[in-house]
Amino acid sequence: MRPKYHLKPWELAWQHKLRDWKDSRFGLKLIQRIPAKLLKKIPYEAIPFWIASVLVGVVSVGYEKAFEIVESTSIKIFNYNPYLIFAIAPVFMFLSWYLVQRYEKNAGGSGIPQLMAAVNIAGTRNGLLVDKLLNLKIIVIKVLSSLALLLGGGAIGREGPMLQISGSIFETVYRLIPEKWPKVSQKVMIITGGASGLAAAFNTPLGGIVYVVEELTKSHIGKFRTAVFGAVIISGLTAQLFLGSYLFLGFPKINKLPFLSLFWVAGFAFISGYLGSLFTKGISEISKLRTKVKKGGHRALFVLGISLLFATMVFFTGDFSMGTGKHLINEILFTNEELPWFTLPARMIGSLLSFSIGGAGGIFSTSLSSGAALGHLLVSTLNMGQENHNLMVLVCMIGFLTGVTRSPFTAAILVLEMTDRHSAIFYFLLAGMVANVAANLISTRSFYAQKETEIYKELGLRTKSKT
Repeated sequence: MRPKYHLKPWELAWQHKLRDWKDSRFGLKLIQRIPAKLLKKIPYEAIPFWIASVLVGVVSVGYEKAFEIVESTSIKIFNYNPYLIFAIAPVFMFLSWYLVQRYEKNAGGSGIPQLMAAVNIAGTRNGLLVDKLLNLKIIVIKVLSSLALLLGGGAIGREGPMLQISGSIFETVYRLIPEKWPKVSQKVMIITGGASGLAAAFNTPLGGIVYVVEELTKSHIGKFRTAVFGAVIISGLTAQLFLGSYLFLGFPKINKLPFLSLFWVAGFAFISGYLGSLFTKGISEISKLRTKVKKGGHRALFVLGISLLFATMVFFTGDFSMGTGKHLINEILFTNEELPWFTLPARMIGSLLSFSIGGAGGIFSTSLSSGAALGHLLVSTLNMGQENHNLMVLVCMIGFLTGVTRSPFTAAILVLEMTDRHSAIFYFLLAGMVANVAANLISTRSFYAQKETEIYKELGLRTKSKT
């Protein structure tokens, strides 16, 4: 049973009100009317997971709708008058950074490193620190900061933030479980939160499950498979209740390649994986540079400088480097239009600068769009023809995302579920494995793992093993 000091005043008040209601005349009558056999069969341990999963599905839909509105508004402002980017970028990017710095520093970045750290801390002697990484305040600041950054034209995604938001929802529900309720594992709650968040964000239930196995835990899946599977299904169904059954990227047409073309797949995967890892190295270097600026005023000037640099690049290259990049991926996969050669560097640099601001925002979607731009550029440069275009683009999307996350199977399954191209599953898995090898040439640790280490230091913990 969790100690009382782990609960905040409002959480204790909830516990007391719930107990009083249960002992009231109405509560006792209601309980007495429920057959004893039914009471014994109720899966009490699963109820918190069900409640949290429904909440995640609802929040995910609202967050996605807000992202779509804000992103389209930002692009419309730029297309109305490109010079306006020099106004909206500094103002809203600075606001994004300020919200995180002023109100909740752990709401910055993608949120995945915080979720990973919370998973490893939960259930240990430092378990009380989980509340610093996952809480209701983080949800509010995460949403506001990411939307502000997006309104400024920032090239960010919502999928990483959604994982931390989902973990915070599950952690909050865990804390509100009545004292006499059957024991529920805090670690399993957080892990399940991550899975349901990814599933709801991308509409990819298998991707959520694979991500849990590959990235969030090294435990045996049998320990929490029922909770994870159930939460993924419920959060996904809740999202589909509002959005309908949809594919994140539709049905891009792909053709089967001859056996020898596997070398092309491996080559494209290697290049994209290497470039993805190089991209995260750039983010890390700028992040280090930002942290070296100690004074608050100087940091603010640094953020404004980055935002003006971003605005200048967008002004000269167009809206390729703005937003989540989903519109760019759809244009590459479903039209035959040629794109300017600078689409790839603009997309990568735009994402790098946006993420380096220090506000909230993810790099899942932006990594996929950078990979798509890379695939399109390589196919066009090598004159491979339209029949191989889409498959190679998808391969590069998997490779780039793998280079960033070091989760090759998650990347492969995510793209598979986004496009429903099951005939290409072996190409996708090969691409993930080759890209992971290439990424290791830059660094043996993922970007998220490096940020997780920084979080341990900020919490006063030496290493993960010490937690």
